[in-house]
Amino acid sequence: MNLPLQKMFSEIDKLTPEEQLTVMEYLVERMKKRLIPAQTKRKWSDLKGMASHPLFGEDAQQWVSQTRREGDEHREDLLKTE
Repeated sequence: MNLPLQKMFSEIDKLTPEEQLTVMEYLVERMKKRLIPAQTKRKWSDLKGMASHPLFGEDAQQWVSQTRREGDEHREDLLKTE
């Protein structure tokens, strides 16, 4: 182990348990930021506007049936043009 690292550990040993926890929290958060790319972190607010109108009162089963029917029609149209 290199000397600066040994000195750092020695200084950490002198800290109170609460301060040592703070050092640990700092290191854990730092490693999380390095290991987990920022783009994979999502916020609920990122989903705003992604849901269509069925969430606003339309019957869910009717919406599913209509969406499937529209999807089928769209696929059929695409197959006809090819």
